[in-house]
Amino acid sequence: MKPGLRTSIRAPLLLLLCVGVAASASAQSFKTMFFFDGANGSDPGSQPIQGPDGNLYSTTFFGGAHGNGTIYRISPSGKLTTLYNFCAQAGCPDGASPAGLTLAPDGNFYGETYNGGSTNGAGTIFRITPQGKLTTLYRFCAKAQCADGAQPEQPLFLATDGNFYGTTDGGGTNGFGTIFKVTSKGRLTTIHSFCAKTSCTDGAYPFSSIMQGRDGNFYGTTAEGGIQNQVCPQYGCGVAYKLTPQGKYTTLYHFCSQSNCADGAVPQGGSLLQAADGDFYGTTDNGGENSEGTAYKITSTGKATIIHSFCPPTNCDDGAIPYAGLIQGTDGNLYGTASLGGSGGFGLAFKMTLSGVVTPLYSFNINGVDGSFPSNKVFQATDGSLWGTTNQGGKTSCSGGCGTTFRIKNGLGRFVQAVPTVGGVGAKVIILGNDLTGAGGLAFNGTPAQFRVISASEIETAVPAGATTGKIKVTGPHGTLLSNVDFRVAQ
Repeated sequence: MKPGLRTSIRAPLLLLLCVGVAASASAQSFKTMFFFDGANGSDPGSQPIQGPDGNLYSTTFFGGAHGNGTIYRISPSGKLTTLYNFCAQAGCPDGASPAGLTLAPDGNFYGETYNGGSTNGAGTIFRITPQGKLTTLYRFCAKAQCADGAQPEQPLFLATDGNFYGTTDGGGTNGFGTIFKVTSKGRLTTIHSFCAKTSCTDGAYPFSSIMQGRDGNFYGTTAEGGIQNQVCPQYGCGVAYKLTPQGKYTTLYHFCSQSNCADGAVPQGGSLLQAADGDFYGTTDNGGENSEGTAYKITSTGKATIIHSFCPPTNCDDGAIPYAGLIQGTDGNLYGTASLGGSGGFGLAFKMTLSGVVTPLYSFNINGVDGSFPSNKVFQATDGSLWGTTNQGGKTSCSGGCGTTFRIKNGLGRFVQAVPTVGGVGAKVIILGNDLTGAGGLAFNGTPAQFRVISASEIETAVPAGATTGKIKVTGPHGTLLSNVDFRVAQ
């Protein structure tokens, strides 16, 4: 079983609690953009991301020509093109069950597969062009007893040093997962093997991905490990951690430190988000006042605050089991999904203030036609719309449905996105957006930069001398567009 789907075991119990409520929430401007049917993929297990051509790219965990997952491209109008079918060769040396994509400044996508690769099927790291040419960069379990890790489940993170960082669910020196870095050429270095301390107090099974904070350190969570308790008696209910670029590992917080896990337990999916206020935000699958998950914030020094407990006793209109984690929209609010609950019982997409007030955006229907069990982060495209996926529902050619891709328009405005969002003077940066043809100016926090318009959805530039940290501004025929986050100029 895919570890990231463990919480789906709880679905029947929660559905008994939720299916009796109203079948649909306010739709905002919701549209199902694509229905997977198995042949073109099933279980779209990662959030879509925007490519330089203005299309969105992502992966399915199963389905496709060989049943082992796909990489796909979907246009803003919902036309899907399969770029790659995994396990194209006997033994799956190219990998199986891909786990999301990361766009790099070279215009290519980098990702991992959960299975396949070498004979022990411990997963791979790959690069794929927007045209679908795939190159396998690394096969896990290349070292004795999988000391280099096994089964990576989340997208890679492109760090300020130009390397990609990630986690594996298993393997490592102790068999409880790893943190690693890998170059664009495929040279991998294991940085930390979990459960290195007695009773795994440093954490175990990092089912969520790692990210880099504005202080240069890396932050993440583990689904288990930490302090043993009655709820999680074997290893603990998970930890939040910090890792310096030099490899020093520190446990910041032990989940389920409070009575009845009121502070949350088992942070399984997605990654931490560093919001504009500097704090890190995330979700837990379990725990909280109602034992159906929490949203929390945590400082870089480990002070944790629960901002929302999901599924109050009267109803689950605000959702339950928020597996995927959160993003911050251009309006400053947080956005995410809950795998279950909502007025339809099959999960919902929601908006949340930084103080934890939830507004449902769309509740997935009890019949599942529009999708069910959204278990991935949403993504804000540069036209302002939110895109996401459901793991099931939609087409009935798969048991329970093969999953969907959806879009929500919530009145958020257009912006530009920089890839990467940090770099030193002279570093190459690509700018993603809409209607960029005819752009007449580009500046990094007020410092003008040379640039070249590649297409209506892409500009190439470099960090100019004298640039300081702040918004990127693009001036064009349709007005001025700002970047969704500050571009950080590295010293």
